Amino acid sequence: MSLCCAISNEVPEHPVISPVSGSIFERRLIEKYINENGVDPISGRELTVDQLIDVKTTPVVKPKPPSGTSIPAILKTLQDEWDAVMLHSFTQRQQLQTARQELSHALYQHDAACRVIGRLTKEVTAAREALATLKPQAGIAQPSTGIPQPAIAVEAAGVANQPTEQAGMTPEVIQKLQDKATVLTQERKRRGRTVPEDLVSHESIRNFHTLSSHPGLHSASIPGILSLDIHNADTSKILTGGNDRNATVFNKDTEQVVAVLKGHTKKVTRVIYHPEEDIVITASPDTTIRVWNVPSSQAVQLIRAHDASVTGLSLHPTGDYVLSTSTDQHWAFSDIRTGRLLTKVADQGSTGIALTTAQFHPDGLIFGTGTSDSQVKIWDLKEQSNVADFPGHSGPITAISFSENGYYLATAADDACVKLWDLRKLKNFKTLQLEDNYEIRDICFDQSGTYLAVAGTDVRVYLCKQWQELRVFNDHTAMATGVRFGRHARYIASTSPSLSCCICVWIVM
Repeated sequence: MSLCCAISNEVPEHPVISPVSGSIFERRLIEKYINENGVDPISGRELTVDQLIDVKTTPVVKPKPPSGTSIPAILKTLQDEWDAVMLHSFTQRQQLQTARQELSHALYQHDAACRVIGRLTKEVTAAREALATLKPQAGIAQPSTGIPQPAIAVEAAGVANQPTEQAGMTPEVIQKLQDKATVLTQERKRRGRTVPEDLVSHESIRNFHTLSSHPGLHSASIPGILSLDIHNADTSKILTGGNDRNATVFNKDTEQVVAVLKGHTKKVTRVIYHPEEDIVITASPDTTIRVWNVPSSQAVQLIRAHDASVTGLSLHPTGDYVLSTSTDQHWAFSDIRTGRLLTKVADQGSTGIALTTAQFHPDGLIFGTGTSDSQVKIWDLKEQSNVADFPGHSGPITAISFSENGYYLATAADDACVKLWDLRKLKNFKTLQLEDNYEIRDICFDQSGTYLAVAGTDVRVYLCKQWQELRVFNDHTAMATGVRFGRHARYIASTSPSLSCCICVWIVM
């Protein structure tokens, strides 16, 4: 048998190597030889088919035919390559267009889902408001509020129209105010000697973290919370007034809406929670002041003390009278038990200038008002006269707050600063200058007079006497409109007019 291929320079079609002789053979021939002889054809040594080793070679690239080397042939090859590239590009464009259509459809479905979720959220909020309104009405007995039940029924029916005549400051009323002031002065002097044992330390204030954020307390279609107050006796209850013309009582511990108070025809800009009773007072640019019974969610008194928007509201320490200011340049003193207007006084020193805010001194015999022409004025309630002026701000006064010690008054305006006034010396002793364009909407001392909170572009807490900034909170996505301390400053609550109608509560974690 001829096995010349084993020593040929050409590589066989299916080459194998004999491990005995190291020679290369074509598999078909060497297998036939081994089957017949059982030995290697070169060395003569014993060999089996299983011992053969395949040789792996790269495929032979055939050269282009001579006809492909001409210029017309090269041009044709390039044309074929161009056609292939264009066809591939067309396919890619088709796939891109299909992907765009699928993405557009997915985005449309996502937008439709968001709209459905928004509508359902709005319906759920409305249902919760209706449930909160209906639940108290299902009760059998109503708690006593000190106001005759017939008055409640008449006010609830919306047909009452309180007289605007002034009843006058009778000697009995003045004596009641004086007696209360005497008691409060003695209590304040006794408390002023020591700091409450349960008061949160300033180091704890620095460590406050966000406890909770509560959106959806007011209508989502007319968002915005404009005012805030906390019940002193039950500090879990928070009262808010909103752009939706409603006031809402919310329990932060159970995270449930306790009552939705509906009746104002315009937004609710000022709210007060009675410190001892389950009664709240609200004011609005609709010129009215309403007194509400929280368990029944009904208005028990409608006070018509002003001819224009009510801008300020403060409850007297007796808990029976309310002070109000208005853009009609008057302040008024009214009885919340009967709804009577006791006295109404014009600010003669600022003719044509609107009053923007009001706050009672802790003793209740004097109070402060702010004006749209940057003036802070102190008034004697019994004499109904202006006894002191505090100039220095620029821009309308946005908020004022008396310290519990009775010595300090904090004021804020549209000039990015908070001024502290000494009521004994009638002078400004400290100015907290904030950043340019910083807007202040509310200020508040805690019940001990140890801390001062400022709400506006953000929420800040200061340590009084040292006037040191302790903490800055930036949780709100919009300007803060109200801030209040919980009992012994254990928590801080603030509100914002953002689309989420949010209350933020901060506490030591």
